[in-house]
Amino acid sequence: MLQAHSFLWNYLWLAPHFLQVGLAILILRRGLHRLFPIFLTYTIFEASEEFTLYGLDIIAWVPAPTFWLAFRIGLVVEGLLKFAMAGELFLHLLRPWPAVARTGSRLITFAGVVFVLVAAVAAGLNNPPNTDPVISRAHVLQQTLYIIESGLMLFIFSFAGYFRLTWNRRTFGIALGLGILSCQHLAATAITASGILGDKSYLLDFLNLGTYHACVLVWIYYFIVGGKSVATSVVPLPEHSLDLWNR
Repeated sequence: MLQAHSFLWNYLWLAPHFLQVGLAILILRRGLHRLFPIFLTYTIFEASEEFTLYGLDIIAWVPAPTFWLAFRIGLVVEGLLKFAMAGELFLHLLRPWPAVARTGSRLITFAGVVFVLVAAVAAGLNNPPNTDPVISRAHVLQQTLYIIESGLMLFIFSFAGYFRLTWNRRTFGIALGLGILSCQHLAATAITASGILGDKSYLLDFLNLGTYHACVLVWIYYFIVGGKSVATSVVPLPEHSLDLWNR
């Protein structure tokens, strides 16, 4: 059952993206696309990308280099959308403080630049065990993007925790799913690069697919339950309150 192209493999590859189609419809029907336009774009793109890659994978006459080229192009577009989504989440978090939000947009941009540099160093030091240069480059690109994504989500959660900010439920749900997804995928690419699992590395594909499935369910749940606030603290704000900064 834990083999490529088994029933479980096909289910975990396709099911989350059918769910994403339903999530996109839910967002549009509730008029939430005005609040989360980038997340909606990401949801639609991710479903379209994976359906395309699945087709390229199962069609026998499609050569492997074509699949990996499409995979790398999809990774780049997906990465850009996730970076933009992190910015969207950060601005939602700072919406009650418009003056701080203007500074915050520059702050998260700076954080993104720092993580890009860290990812570039990590990519330079990476030595993938796979001898196929096409596949190796795809894995290096994956690791680079996951480092940046994980760093940005860590920055957002740390910022919210330090200032004891209150999350909107939907914003929190998107951030939670994206944070889990980025960190788990980063850990999986690190294990793959180390070569610890040897010829059993395909098991990480099942873990990646299963994690993505779980994160899509998290997003659906938080969009269904509504937009109530999620408090991160019950104690008074400290002296560095964003209310004071905003004024």
